[in-house]
Amino acid sequence: MKHLELHGDRVAYQDEGSGPQTLVLIHGMAGSSQTWRAVIPQLSRRYRVIAPDLLGHGQSAKPRGDYSLGAFAVWLRDLLDELEVSRATIIGQSLGGGVAMQFVYQHPDFCDRLILISSGGLGPDVGWTLRLLSAPGAELLLPVIAPRPVLSAGNKVRSWFTTAGIQSPRGAEMWSAYSSLSDAETRQAFLRTLRSVVDHRGQAVSAMNRLHLTSDMPTMVIWGDQDRIIPVEHGYAVHEARPGSRLEVLAGVGHFPHVERPSEVVDLIDDFINTSGQPDAPRLRTNR
Repeated sequence: MKHLELHGDRVAYQDEGSGPQTLVLIHGMAGSSQTWRAVIPQLSRRYRVIAPDLLGHGQSAKPRGDYSLGAFAVWLRDLLDELEVSRATIIGQSLGGGVAMQFVYQHPDFCDRLILISSGGLGPDVGWTLRLLSAPGAELLLPVIAPRPVLSAGNKVRSWFTTAGIQSPRGAEMWSAYSSLSDAETRQAFLRTLRSVVDHRGQAVSAMNRLHLTSDMPTMVIWGDQDRIIPVEHGYAVHEARPGSRLEVLAGVGHFPHVERPSEVVDLIDDFINTSGQPDAPRLRTNR
């Protein structure tokens, strides 16, 4: 992990590899850049790969501030300025997909391509757990459902399973997100982030009515057909709304394709970059 200070806040990020093209990987809610651990080594052989911990997540600062998609998009632009990155392929998973679409909408001049993996922000449907946690009073519930003794016991059980050769990449990713909520500052940042995009009725933010504004940008959507957090139907919907986009549905995969099938996801990213060529600087369309 590398670190820098941005607007007075500590930012943790990974910056690996080199090459003529840069990839920016944006993780999901209650996650961190570690979610990309299985794909960064492969991608960094051919590209420069930047994977930040979003504010409120991982090793980055957790200030009392704005955790909306628009605020994340501005923060990402300033981070790329600091790292002297002027153009990149933007890749976002879950919440990171919503951040990626908002970034493309606000700062299209930074973006060569857009890749969405099990993305949020494409419809109201979302798992009931997130809806319940967005409700008032969740601040009192979270310390109870993620106490340190439970986490310690869970980590021991995981260790036993690993020793026995029993592993579940999907389960490990969900456990990592759950474990992060044992920290009070992370819980507060999580709730601010969650409530900016989800309420009791589901996802409250949608990019569907703005997708046509960047219809000239190469776009690929990757989804697992067993996603129980954000349904694969959202992937089909964005593919229909964006003629010319590429949709890849992975059989037997849940919400974390990059964790569950990392080599397959890397191959898809490689192929997409190679077949979409080097696009001209995208411009936001003015027709509304």
